[in-house]
Amino acid sequence: MKTPLWLAVVCMAASLPTQAQSFKPIELKDQELANLRGRYVLPGRIVSFGIVMTSTWQNANGEVIGATSTMQIQQSTIKPQFYVSMINEKGNGSASAQNNSTGAVTGTVTGGNGLNTTEGVTQVVRAAGDNNTAYNNVDINVSKANQAPAVQQQGEALAAGTTLVGSNGAGSLSVSSTGTGVQLNIVANNNQGSTVQRLAQGGLMQNTTLLGGGNQVNNLTSLNVVLRDNVPTAGSLNSNLDQLKGLRTLGY
Repeated sequence: MKTPLWLAVVCMAASLPTQAQSFKPIELKDQELANLRGRYVLPGRIVSFGIVMTSTWQNANGEVIGATSTMQIQQSTIKPQFYVSMINEKGNGSASAQNNSTGAVTGTVTGGNGLNTTEGVTQVVRAAGDNNTAYNNVDINVSKANQAPAVQQQGEALAAGTTLVGSNGAGSLSVSSTGTGVQLNIVANNNQGSTVQRLAQGGLMQNTTLLGGGNQVNNLTSLNVVLRDNVPTAGSLNSNLDQLKGLRTLGY
């Protein structure tokens, strides 16, 4: 047996409670390990699991449209629920003619149909204008604690099958929850471009198309996990995982 495989089996055995010390490790075939990859968690170790998604679009006038969608799951959570806070900021009205933010834009970006069929994490920026900035980022934060952090849900609840909308001088925004996940979509005014951030079916998409000039776009997603330091008793091993199972009905 290869050393890495022995190490994996030893780590799994060490994570079990004292009542299961009689567990005898067995060798797993490569095909079996491939099926487990990315799906194995330590029962009872998850204290809290949270998601924060933020998308913003700032035009050359300084106007900002966007939203933040958050969800936190812990043992006391009855039903997984996203909450949405809208972002609406006025600008300074100092757009220059050079960035062409207030007139018609003729920039064109073609192709990209295959982006809707990608898997895993997909981050795309396509630009046909000048003086633009775009930022796509995914953070995975893992910390240790024996108690879940205090839940401070802010914003409006996003029920399954519903869409929340907003608009200002920068563009129009929609945040939707369907059977396949959650999506934040922004379409900028004056044909400046668009951006979409979608978390669904085990994948994350961050896709920005810039057609005008002087725009600043941000797509940020943070996955926050709190793990327990001590191993719980055998009777409570599955209590924390039951909360995560509720995500399956939402398409994750």
